[in-house]
Amino acid sequence: MADPSEHLLALKVMRLTRPTLISPQIITAEAKDLPQNTFEHILKSSATTVQDSETLAAGQFMQLPQSFGNIYLGETFSSYVCVHNCRTHPVNNVSVKADLQSNNTRINLPIHADKQGPVVLHPDETLDDVIHHEVKEIGTHILVCEVSYMTPAGLESSFRKFFKFQVVKPLDVKTKFYNAETDEVYLEAQIQNITVGPICLEKVELESSEQYTVVSLNNLPSGESVFSQRTMLQPMNSCQFLYCIKPLPAILNDPMALKAANNIGKLDIVWRSNLGERGRLQTSQLQRSPIEYGDLRLTVIEANSTVKIGEGFDFKCRVTNTSERSMDLVMNLNTNAKVGCGYTGQTEISLGPLEPGKYKEFNLTVCPVRLGLITITNLQLTDVFMKRKYEFDDFVQVFVVDEDYKEDDFQLDKYVRYSIPQSV
Repeated sequence: MADPSEHLLALKVMRLTRPTLISPQIITAEAKDLPQNTFEHILKSSATTVQDSETLAAGQFMQLPQSFGNIYLGETFSSYVCVHNCRTHPVNNVSVKADLQSNNTRINLPIHADKQGPVVLHPDETLDDVIHHEVKEIGTHILVCEVSYMTPAGLESSFRKFFKFQVVKPLDVKTKFYNAETDEVYLEAQIQNITVGPICLEKVELESSEQYTVVSLNNLPSGESVFSQRTMLQPMNSCQFLYCIKPLPAILNDPMALKAANNIGKLDIVWRSNLGERGRLQTSQLQRSPIEYGDLRLTVIEANSTVKIGEGFDFKCRVTNTSERSMDLVMNLNTNAKVGCGYTGQTEISLGPLEPGKYKEFNLTVCPVRLGLITITNLQLTDVFMKRKYEFDDFVQVFVVDEDYKEDDFQLDKYVRYSIPQSV
């Protein structure tokens, strides 16, 4: 392949990008100081200073890119490709091909899609197009442009040009998972701006997997966002987003399926730079921490948050066999286990056989004997086959009020936590 300067056509490639904002750097010194007038000469020759007012910062200036530069992951790479016939005779069978090569892939970029095939370039004519590609991989990228044509002698000829640029991370995303005892998962996502300029977060959403549903906790009860209308992040600043992920009912009722459903979803982030350059970043599949169950799991599925003193407190429980063997269970609730117990009532129920992965539900009633918050505890499940006992402490709470309590005047439902599943 001959030197491109010897070819009949000229290839020019220019990356299309927005300008950057720069501020003048004002540095002065007195005439008697060692630098003397050196700083003044530098200021006068700078493009960011105003004539005869070199020591005054006139604000920010827009600077056009001086090189091919870097690009941030998730942004769209745009480039202008132009082929020009600088000869005095036509050139036949002209075609252009553009490939974007990274460390792991090589992608052919569509160019001149409106052309049916090779074209003829007459003297001083050009063949140009703009190519776009959303970069999805970090590291070194090389834009390879190849021009093919036919010489007047009927020989096929071609040449290439290479343009190298780096794709770097714009955001640092850190996630933390909190497994709640109610089978809900809370995700805290911290997003940090690691670019050189401010960005505006347009959208931060969690796209759940097929096993879960997502509730965003970043809005007030009125529907207004907890953040300002536009979430601006200065360089190296960060903000946190919180989400509640709930399993689907079919997954929730199957302990084995719930234990295997570790894929939560993906974070979808859209941002813009200070001059409107759009970027989009999607994380890989996020995974929750593994769920570890014992042989049995006890869950309170129905219970009131308040009860009047002297009235019975009814609640409904569910026991799930999370082991790999069958059990024959007997349930016992003993109120004599602790001194100063705030309720009375003693119950013993035979639940019968329980296969692995199955559950049974049963109702219990206790009678509170003092006001305030009381905790129901010391429930025992005995496996008759293995002669083994499983104890569950502090598995449900209720607020005991006086007889003249009026619900309209005193609301505690949103403050009292009454369903706390346990595993042993």
